[in-house]
Amino acid sequence: MSDKENMIPEDEMEDVDIISLMDDDGNEYEFEVLDEIDYKDGHYYALMPTFDLPDQNIESGSTYMIFEAVEDENGDPQLAEIEDDDLLDEIAEIFENNFDAQDE
Repeated sequence: MSDKENMIPEDEMEDVDIISLMDDDGNEYEFEVLDEIDYKDGHYYALMPTFDLPDQNIESGSTYMIFEAVEDENGDPQLAEIEDDDLLDEIAEIFENNFDAQDE
């Protein structure tokens, strides 16, 4: 997975951050950064895919993914899936509250 990159010129799109991630097979995907938070001892991102995920029926604007910022064995930044379901639920609730507050 790669570092955060701004792939859209600032004059074309306001306040949109794009992050590129690479899977284990070397395929690169882009995500819009919806929000990021510090919680407990971690840093977490809510990301919206800018592409259709295979084998999933995604309603426009309703699906996002949550990742934790970690370092690999070389100290390079990466994003990882959250294995702890309870922690994932807590973080998702925080993001949902943030999204609701932004809508108001």
